[in-house]
Amino acid sequence: MTEHNVCDLPGIVARWNNDPANMVQILRDVQESCGTIPSDTLDQLAKLLGVPRVRIEATASFYHFFHAESHGAYEILFSDNIIDHMAGKEELKRYLCERLWLEPRKLSEDGLVYVDDTADIGLADQAPSMLVNGYAVPALDHSRLDLIAELIRNRKPLADWPPMLFEIPDNIRQAGPLTGEAFTPGAALLATIARGTDATLAELEAANLRGRGGAGFKTATKWASCRKAEGEAQEHAGPSQVLPGPLGGEPSVARFSGGAHYVVCNADEGEPGTFKDRVLLNSHADLVFEGMTVCARVIGAKQGLVYLRGEYRNLLEKLKSVLARRREKGLLGKSILGEQGFDFDIEIHLGAGAYICGEESALIESLEGKPGKPRNRPPFPDRCGYRNQPTVVNNVETFACAARIAERGSAVFTALGTPQSTGSKLISVSGDCQRPGIYEVPFGVTVRQILIECGAEDAHAVQVSGPSGTCISFREFDRIIAFEDLPTAGAFMVFSRERDMFEVARNFTHFFAHESCGFCTPCRVGTSLLRNTMDKLAAGKGSAYDMNEMKNIMHILLDMAHCGLGHTAANPVVQTMEKFPDAYEKRLMKLDFEPAFDLDGALSTARLITGRDDEWAHLAND
Repeated sequence: MTEHNVCDLPGIVARWNNDPANMVQILRDVQESCGTIPSDTLDQLAKLLGVPRVRIEATASFYHFFHAESHGAYEILFSDNIIDHMAGKEELKRYLCERLWLEPRKLSEDGLVYVDDTADIGLADQAPSMLVNGYAVPALDHSRLDLIAELIRNRKPLADWPPMLFEIPDNIRQAGPLTGEAFTPGAALLATIARGTDATLAELEAANLRGRGGAGFKTATKWASCRKAEGEAQEHAGPSQVLPGPLGGEPSVARFSGGAHYVVCNADEGEPGTFKDRVLLNSHADLVFEGMTVCARVIGAKQGLVYLRGEYRNLLEKLKSVLARRREKGLLGKSILGEQGFDFDIEIHLGAGAYICGEESALIESLEGKPGKPRNRPPFPDRCGYRNQPTVVNNVETFACAARIAERGSAVFTALGTPQSTGSKLISVSGDCQRPGIYEVPFGVTVRQILIECGAEDAHAVQVSGPSGTCISFREFDRIIAFEDLPTAGAFMVFSRERDMFEVARNFTHFFAHESCGFCTPCRVGTSLLRNTMDKLAAGKGSAYDMNEMKNIMHILLDMAHCGLGHTAANPVVQTMEKFPDAYEKRLMKLDFEPAFDLDGALSTARLITGRDDEWAHLAND
């Protein structure tokens, strides 16, 4: 794993073609080499790239994983998902800090280590977990933390840490067409070439494949629209050199030939409780890359990009080796499978910690080296996307499904599911159950069936599709996973009767306030107000007034926020208020407004100093 050394800024910039559109990747390389992104580095980058410093600073300050101050040789970030809390994350974080003699969010006195929290890192099935210098360590307990503390005190480089610390099993509990059936690389491409692009698009339409990222937009409609859109041919190259990463894997060189259309795979799986894309990329990357290549054949694209969330840094070298192998077999590059004019290659871009980049237009902004703030739409990416060219943006699971349809035809795909929700769905199950992990189920399965399969015997509530999705109570367990009832990006978080659903919702409000990009006032202010109000209730200062105010904030967010993050930020609060009212009512101290700040309590120090405790030294309580 990369050790901090002197930055070779010209070399890093050259590796990314001196292209400001690769700014996020350049800044990642700078921080990985230097351990930080100091102010003078921004000045040098501005000169090397020929762009204003303010543009670089805007990008550097937007992403959570970039920092101007040193975080030492070891940056440890504990996953702060509600599932991690339920698994004892807070106690384990205190334990590690005590072992290392430091305070959270402060660099240790010897400048060696820094400990803090981060948002969900895609390991809810193996909680609690954390990142060490960007690399995920799952299934934390006291013995693992003892070992990590010893390695840090002995200043062992991460490359010399025991590999077992970084081993992340897939935990596939129930397999299906995507995760349990053999796939021969190239099979879908051969079928696509033999069938033709028009017929392949028709098969996709007949299969009624809908986006697996949660929105459920018809894939064939998106591909057809992008195919018809006019784009300008552009020359664009990826990095001329890619340095090998920590856990092995062969270095590879991305080879682009330019083109008018783009294929983008959204692998920024940031919704808390979701980890299905992690499993697909880890063990079924060929299926995903093949789906992207089928898409390229249909829409006429020459270039593809995978936007891999920064928390999945562990997967980067493995994915590069899969791409290299596909190039060697003629499945990527020039004249794929001998077909003249069928030129396509794929480059991987790594995110830097921003949940909002899961939104397709924010993801494109990030790919172009800018802060990941959602664009105004229309135009939509299928008409004006990456580098202002027609672009298909699909989820990891969607591309895997497209490859299966291209390989086998639509009839096999539609044999599973419902008429409106065809095929299978990968569900990421976590929380209060005996067998957390991945369940590939046919659309139309009930929530109750999944709970039985995963061993959730005392389930009281389920959060479907993460904080931005739907919270259902035990009264609704016969509802089905389908676009016509409970659409989901994949998260399935189980809560038993002993869990406080107020605290679940409060964790989610903190998540949304932290992840708001700040672009629009309703979201920037509204998510903070929700968080602060929930904290006020937790402190015993709640009233019916606060409950009504949170409902008002929900309406403002729903009507006025710029993107989906703001529209759904109040969902956890409003839904738990409706379905678990007791969790809120026991925290309401008064019917009327109760201020969050206790002014009389704040005077207690003055009373102690003056030795006064008479009635005139207190504020009236009425």
